[in-house]
Amino acid sequence: MAGIAPRILCIGIPVRDLTFRVEAVPARGSKANATHLAEICGGNALNAAIAMARLGGHVAFAGPMGDARETSSGFILERMAQEGIDTSHIVRMPDVTTPVSAIMIEPSGERTLTIYRDAGLWSVELPDADVLLADCRAILVESRCAAFATSLCTEARQRGIPVVVGVDRAMSLQDGLLTAASHLLFASEQVQETAGIADDGEALRHLARLTPAFLAATRGPLGTIWLNETGELEQTPAFPVQAVDTLGAGDVFHGAFTLRLAEGQGVREALRFAAAAAALKCTRHGGGMAAPQRIEVEEFLSGQRVATPDRAPTL
Repeated sequence: MAGIAPRILCIGIPVRDLTFRVEAVPARGSKANATHLAEICGGNALNAAIAMARLGGHVAFAGPMGDARETSSGFILERMAQEGIDTSHIVRMPDVTTPVSAIMIEPSGERTLTIYRDAGLWSVELPDADVLLADCRAILVESRCAAFATSLCTEARQRGIPVVVGVDRAMSLQDGLLTAASHLLFASEQVQETAGIADDGEALRHLARLTPAFLAATRGPLGTIWLNETGELEQTPAFPVQAVDTLGAGDVFHGAFTLRLAEGQGVREALRFAAAAAALKCTRHGGGMAAPQRIEVEEFLSGQRVATPDRAPTL
């Protein structure tokens, strides 16, 4: 109903992030001083969940987290609670370590990172589907979670619930999420690697023969390229901003897109809203924790000229 925040389920693996601002990524074997250190929580689905909560969604999170005795999981759960995210479906994994990443951010906003993920996380079993999908208006899932999320996503589609997959690494063409998804949001590099084609548009067309899902590829300042219902390529422009931190921008995009779908909007409006949210996030430090509030995005969009949808050029 209008005025009620849609319930959205995020499925992923939360991460404790240590972020360092550096003038340049140090050369191999060298040392460099950072100008700033921040300890934040992250991970693709968690960044998206934070964005959705700030943009007006009622967000629940499901996925594995490390042993209840370790400090990283407690750190993350505390911050999730501060954002109003329902953590009751998170599964604590005895003797398993919550992922931790070290991230270097250059003045241009570009980030370089390394991450540790305990192999034990992949053995998680999610709670019952009836519990997770009750009153659910949409699901957002990390592409790396296929091993434990595909069956739930398939059940969600059978119930008519949209399933958005945020893809931040190449997918196997046999990946169950490729066909369980209603919407697949790739980054340029990942769509090309998944399809085995060094061209965004042709890669999307190739994948469209393998999945009925809506397909799009984000390309940073070049905007988003996507296939419309007739199979034609279209583009949603990026909003030009002075970027200082791109960490989590794609995740914020995925979260904002999913929220607008859950609110009943079409993909064209959802993509424009997502582009605005991601652009605002890039103007401030803090990874996904720098996701904007709903009023900020609406004010930003109200100041933008409404662009005529572009047909993408032949690429």
